[in-house]
Amino acid sequence: MITVFKNKLFLLAIVILLAGLFAAGCGSTKNQTASNEAGPKVVEFKYPKNPGFDLIYIADDLGYWQGTGVKPKYVGAVGSPQVIPAVATGAIDFGTRHVPLSMAAIAGGADMKVVAGTNKTLPEYPHMKYFVRADSPIKGVADLVGKKIGINSYGACSEYVTKKYLRDNRLEDKVKFQVVPNDQLEQSVKQGLVDVAIIHPPDSGRAEKSPELRRLWSDWDIDQGVSGMMGYSVNGKFMRENPEAVKAVVGVLAKTANWVNANPDEARKLVAKQLDIDVSLVEGYAYYKDVITVDEPVQYWIDRLEAEDKLEKGKWKTTDFYTNEFNPYAKK
Repeated sequence: MITVFKNKLFLLAIVILLAGLFAAGCGSTKNQTASNEAGPKVVEFKYPKNPGFDLIYIADDLGYWQGTGVKPKYVGAVGSPQVIPAVATGAIDFGTRHVPLSMAAIAGGADMKVVAGTNKTLPEYPHMKYFVRADSPIKGVADLVGKKIGINSYGACSEYVTKKYLRDNRLEDKVKFQVVPNDQLEQSVKQGLVDVAIIHPPDSGRAEKSPELRRLWSDWDIDQGVSGMMGYSVNGKFMRENPEAVKAVVGVLAKTANWVNANPDEARKLVAKQLDIDVSLVEGYAYYKDVITVDEPVQYWIDRLEAEDKLEKGKWKTTDFYTNEFNPYAKK
């Protein structure tokens, strides 16, 4: 059971951690407003420079920030597990991770909100895939007993979707989880450091093409996509002080997501260029239309987090965690 005391200690630890992180590698992270004598002021929002399949960077490549009054200010790389804590403390203004991470942070007292629902799991565009070595004896879920599964972090899709799958097959507590950075998951399973690696786009495309690996299944095979929504979260202070900027950011995210849905191959080319890899190795994402956050996946994660004793049962409703008020395409 989460206690207020533990939550405060957690947030204090994160503040100390991130203060050291950004002081060491990122310089000043204060909000800034860029001015131009010939034009209007532009609100800059702090965002991590973590190359990948990310609408913020794709919008940059497409020129979608121009003329909007907002633009990203990249403050350096932030490790995946630190993205949501960094949003909570204001070290960055926006961040994208799987929605349960934001939900758990909000339930723990973090001042932040999900303002755009993005990735949508489809059969051809799953959120994550499970890989083993080509010579692995693992064929089905029953073969996972006693095995080690590599995940990119605790507290989100890789852990909780897998735990539910195991529980539904009466295999709860029969496997071990090991956190491995995204860019090391493929190599970890090849070397036998883990028996299974759960890999997300764009890296799952390279794993799919590797003759050394074999795909077991995807999250679509497990739950038909209900768990797959990621989201962009915003720091609460930034949201209250810059509501028009937040609206502009969400508008650009919606425009970019709709472009990716209509032009998946072109989007993959942009990401391949960012990552300096062959486009055939890049796997893409699909997105909810207009990045409007919908109730069903958020309710799924309320249920899951309650089952994992991360949320107090019966206390939370979906709109405690997200809002569409800044989305110009949402019905008011």
